[in-house]
Amino acid sequence: MRFRRRSADDPAVEAADDAQPGASSAEEADAGPLGPYDAEDLPAEDVERVDLGSLLVPPEQGRELRLQVDEKTGNVQAVLLAGVDGALEIRAFAAPRNGDLWGDVRPQIAADMARRGGTATEQEGTFGTELHCRMPVRRPDGSAATQPSRIVGLNGSRWLLRGTFLGRPATEPEAAEAWERTLRTVAVRRGDHAMPVGEPLPIVLPDNARRVTPPTA
Repeated sequence: MRFRRRSADDPAVEAADDAQPGASSAEEADAGPLGPYDAEDLPAEDVERVDLGSLLVPPEQGRELRLQVDEKTGNVQAVLLAGVDGALEIRAFAAPRNGDLWGDVRPQIAADMARRGGTATEQEGTFGTELHCRMPVRRPDGSAATQPSRIVGLNGSRWLLRGTFLGRPATEPEAAEAWERTLRTVAVRRGDHAMPVGEPLPIVLPDNARRVTPPTA
């Protein structure tokens, strides 16, 4: 799997340069207990994962793992898996041991979408209540476009895993199935230290990947 830095303010989702069709590790792991998992409770016979600190993500053929970086601070904000038909953005947040953080933050996400000129509608889906969003964006050539997205939230043990589907997986159920399986293979390492509710869990780029990361185009 090839790593690539991606600016946090880049609205475009491009297909991986080296993407090739093929079976994914997510499909191979699908026979086990449904995730996402706590890092401490992974199934005994499990797939290898890329260790990104708070997120452990299985590499998949035909998808490129990118890290969304805040150019001002240099902090990694999210993990992005990109393929020929779309992408999946993954973030994890600290949550209370009991409760429904996803139910609490959905209205905040919808309000932020509206503030930025977009829309967010609640619908029932594979993971329960989710947000179907449409946001105006600018293409690299300056022309206007609308980017659809589908945001889901999964409450875990003191963590919330948020997944944002982009491209075809956001609008076509058939295209979303493989990406949904991918989200279920992710493991979250919460850690034992106290954190404010809603604070992003830190994402760390492995040292060996850092050395081969190409510069942003």
